[in-house]
Amino acid sequence: MFPWISWSADPMAFLSEHHRSESGLGQPNRDPADIYLRLQSRPSNFGRDDPFVAHVFCCVLALGLSEAGYRSGTLGQALALNRGELAQLIERWAPQALDLVDLEHETETISLDDEEDQIRQLLERSRGDASEETGWLASILTKRSMQPRHLWQDLGLTTRDELGRLMSERFPKLAERNVNHMKWKKFFYRSLCEMEGFVLCAAPSCRECSDFHDCFGDESGESALARLSRGNPSNS
Repeated sequence: MFPWISWSADPMAFLSEHHRSESGLGQPNRDPADIYLRLQSRPSNFGRDDPFVAHVFCCVLALGLSEAGYRSGTLGQALALNRGELAQLIERWAPQALDLVDLEHETETISLDDEEDQIRQLLERSRGDASEETGWLASILTKRSMQPRHLWQDLGLTTRDELGRLMSERFPKLAERNVNHMKWKKFFYRSLCEMEGFVLCAAPSCRECSDFHDCFGDESGESALARLSRGNPSNS
């Protein structure tokens, strides 16, 4: 697993020496760590002003581009971003991705199913600002919540703490409510049930519930970027 990144230091410090020395930032490939390096090689003005947000977007793009090599669909569909949104995100935060993404093949509209739309609305109601970036992140979080691993892994982040920071900065109302650090995907669905007046669990309290560890258990694991770098795309 990648160690914690200090944002006052090199934003690519978590990458192995092999990737730092051998990637060369040459021809595009589908190694997610190399893609990340490429995206971070020439930070935009936005990225220099906010390295953490740039890191988040570069992680998401690197993982999405890598997955596109063995899954059907476009990058925008994997992130719930239409062509225009994806183009704006790349221009502002990861201009090096312009060489890796064929925007002409991205769709002009993105459709969400009912389940995804409910999560999207939950995030929209909890956003801390009206920026386009927070809107894009709401879409990305929604779509990546449908994937099988921990949410921080399915975003390509390095640790759960990074997801916690992201939620606190962009969706503070939700973050403030998750005082017991429930797994984020579980917390989203619990929040939806509470909004609809449903009781999610039969147990009188979480501590007495037999599924406690499913909701609050350990979320350690390997970053998806590191796992895919070793050529194991199907290992979850």
